Amino acid sequence: MMQGKGFHWFYVLSLLVLFNIWGVLNTLSVERKGAPFGNVVSFSDGLPDNGTGIPYFYLTPRDRTGKDVLNDPRASLTFSEYPMGTCKYDPMNPVCAKMTLSGKLVLLEGSSEAEFAKTALFTKHPEMKIWPANHTFHFYKLDLEDIFFVDFGTKHLTIDEYLNAKN
Repeated sequence: MMQGKGFHWFYVLSLLVLFNIWGVLNTLSVERKGAPFGNVVSFSDGLPDNGTGIPYFYLTPRDRTGKDVLNDPRASLTFSEYPMGTCKYDPMNPVCAKMTLSGKLVLLEGSSEAEFAKTALFTKHPEMKIWPANHTFHFYKLDLEDIFFVDFGTKHLTIDEYLNAKN
């Protein structure tokens, strides 16, 4: 549990995004006729110790999530404090911080932001560099529309509150 004397929600929030490397990306399934579908994915919000708060992904249309995004870009990313080893309770316990970021997945092609996403992802996930080129992976970012945060209670944050959450 990252709470305690001297800890503030904005500090917990920034650590959650910075130190997590995977979460569950939820999309609306093409194969299941629009039913929700969650898939474990790796993500990065920037270089180690210098995150932006914006999650970036490396997705392929060979995977259900990659197919779903091509049909409907709406998505949410959920992750928890629990895999970081800082919460010793059940992951669903409200004292374990968790967050869901919702918005639209945006394909990044041929831009400086695509290069940033590549650097951010390959730095935190070096194995991605050798994934098969013929699987047509592409870089995406989650364009944020809603932030839901739980840490000793729930908070709906504005995008500005979230992006400016620094200790």
